[in-house]
Amino acid sequence: MSGVIERNNVNVRGAGDRAIVFGHGFGCDQNMWRFVAPAFENDFETVTFDQVGAGGSDLAAYDKTKYSSLSGYADDLVEIGRELELEDAIFVGHSVSSMIGVLAAQKAPGMFGKLVLVGPSARYIDDYEYVGGFSAAQIEELLQFLESNHMGWSTQMAPAIMGNPDRPELGEELTNSFCRTDPEIAKAFARVTFTSDNRKDLAGVAVPTLILQCKEDIIASLEVGEFVHRNIPGSRMTVLDATGHCPNLSAPKEMVDAMRTFV
Repeated sequence: MSGVIERNNVNVRGAGDRAIVFGHGFGCDQNMWRFVAPAFENDFETVTFDQVGAGGSDLAAYDKTKYSSLSGYADDLVEIGRELELEDAIFVGHSVSSMIGVLAAQKAPGMFGKLVLVGPSARYIDDYEYVGGFSAAQIEELLQFLESNHMGWSTQMAPAIMGNPDRPELGEELTNSFCRTDPEIAKAFARVTFTSDNRKDLAGVAVPTLILQCKEDIIASLEVGEFVHRNIPGSRMTVLDATGHCPNLSAPKEMVDAMRTFV
């Protein structure tokens, strides 16, 4: 087992000549793909992993400087791909991992031949005519709340992010996932996530890209998804019959069906 594989708790399953790599969002881990990844194991090699600081990753590998931007996480994804000798793979990124995938695809041309971006946002903060969904003050308030009360933030925010109030077990799962995350790493990753601006990176995406957008999502609205779609050359966008920010848990069948037509 190499250091890279252990560091990110990489798991490879399935069969096939082409790989699909699944990247999870903030406060989550690879377990969030358990309803989606197995659907592709008969035709593809599936790769799941944990971002450093999440799940079964090596917490000792966390470096404040390296992970002070999404570029550090993209470097990890490239290292995983090189270790597994990936070529023309498909990367599926949820939430913040969408932009991590965008960066990784540009850092390592040829490694990823297609991108699937689930609930992507290139910038969460409104900026003049750009609508990200939050004002700078709202984001700072959210981050201050997290920094002062990790558990309280998780309990309050996770159900709202998940949506689907008629299925409270989904909100509970996300709450528990948030609460399991190391508080100090969670605070740092949240600030990186919610203050990043990857709008200029979209134009550099040179591979076929599918954007999967929920019809209602308080974190990444339809308008945000449409911006990503407009700014990635030749991209496709599918609006799922799903609500909330985590269709990999709330609407996995819709996700799988939409992905199958693309991969």
